Amino acid sequence: MRNLKVLWLCFILSAICLAATPPAETDDAARIIQAALQPSPLESNLRQLTDEIGGRVPGTPAMQRAIEWGVRMFKDAGADSVQTEEFTIPHSWAEGATEMTVSATGTALDPKLMQIPKVEFRVRCVSIAWAPALAPAKHVPVVDVGKGSPADFKKAGDISGKVILVHSVVLKTWDDLFAEYTNAPPVITAAMKGKAKAVAFIATREHDILYRHTNSSEGEIDRLPQVLVAREDGERIGRLLASGHPVWADLSIPNQLGGPIKAANVIAEIKGGEKSDEFVILGAHLDSWELGTGALDNGCNAALVVDALRAIKASGLKPRRSIRFILFSGEEEGLLGSRAYAVAHRPELDKAAGVIIYDAGTGKTTGFSVGGRKDVLDTAQRLIAPLQQFGVTELKTDMEWGTDHFDFMLEGVPTFVADQEEANYLENYHAVSDTYDKVDFAQLKKHVAEAAEFSFALANLPEKIGPRFTRPQIERSLRETHTDEMFKAFGLWDAWESGHLGRQK
Repeated sequence: MRNLKVLWLCFILSAICLAATPPAETDDAARIIQAALQPSPLESNLRQLTDEIGGRVPGTPAMQRAIEWGVRMFKDAGADSVQTEEFTIPHSWAEGATEMTVSATGTALDPKLMQIPKVEFRVRCVSIAWAPALAPAKHVPVVDVGKGSPADFKKAGDISGKVILVHSVVLKTWDDLFAEYTNAPPVITAAMKGKAKAVAFIATREHDILYRHTNSSEGEIDRLPQVLVAREDGERIGRLLASGHPVWADLSIPNQLGGPIKAANVIAEIKGGEKSDEFVILGAHLDSWELGTGALDNGCNAALVVDALRAIKASGLKPRRSIRFILFSGEEEGLLGSRAYAVAHRPELDKAAGVIIYDAGTGKTTGFSVGGRKDVLDTAQRLIAPLQQFGVTELKTDMEWGTDHFDFMLEGVPTFVADQEEANYLENYHAVSDTYDKVDFAQLKKHVAEAAEFSFALANLPEKIGPRFTRPQIERSLRETHTDEMFKAFGLWDAWESGHLGRQK
């Protein structure tokens, strides 16, 4: 009986929302959603991007092929125009054949235990991205620094010339993932101060799953050689050390480093009607790490952006404003492509009517984060009312970091980041297992419908959903949402205060 009451309440709320939506908007939404749910090349497009092109790191032949893929896909989808815009990444980076072998000998702490013979095993590991190379080093002492807190480092003692082992918790939630990023910089700083030779981070995934992160923020080469070691191997090293056995490592990290490289964003457009100089952006990042094939992060959503353009064109509807469909590059290296685009187009951002970003695999969309913009809530709620059939209902006023809306948000443009259920995203995040077979295509088609409808609705409003915020308004939102605290944790606050990030006035 309780379930019937809940269903009835949902029906009433849905009816109220739809009743508050003008009939023309409802009709347009239905046409676009219907067009989006029709059969399309979505699956074959993504198969080409992942299986045939593979992982896509800027500066590599695979990334160039991906850019060509984006141009071709947008043209095939019926874009009014397609172009690429180049930007520069300070350094190129590629991993060589990273190798680590550890050995242990000696008597355990417990005197009842016999002296062990030599233990030696090869550690499964990869280099952290954009970390410097390390020439082959033999018999380097390993020291355990726990989770890398100041107390842990103090307890560890002298780390000069040693490999430090850093523990982690198993990744289960978004908070765990963000903690992995926030915990690393202070550990690297302490390692530098103590003159450590290298840092070995224990992976947060079980079952020997390896993945690629970077602790560099703007494409610069990091301060110290770093490896990510398979969880099972890292914990084994930790147990040997805890039982009193000295452990040494033979370590080689022959990363290939280079100077500035050119990368490019791919931009397609549907030209608007009477307000064609104003525009909405629907975007996702095209680049990925290369251990897997970048299917969940973020090939599926690059394919979504292409298919959303196709759906809008197939509907036969023309929006008041132009819609730009952008595949950003360099996201994994620090949101570099979207930052380059936002800065290059800063003179026209007063004309930007909204930015929508998808970047979390194919977990069900529950709503959108609006970047601290309480002023857009009422209108946005009306615009997403047709998406209740997919379970899209929530609007959150938090100011997220970590994907391509970020610099537009700090430029004062209204932004909408898809909030999605975790599904299988976190376990495969940046990992060897991020491959085509992990994609839920039935759900992805719903996401295409959501993105197409919401983009068109934003672009077709009589007036923009909200003005471009000034710098003081943006900072007020940062403080009201306590995002300033997150900025400080990630080392971003100084960049904001200095004007390196965000709107200039």
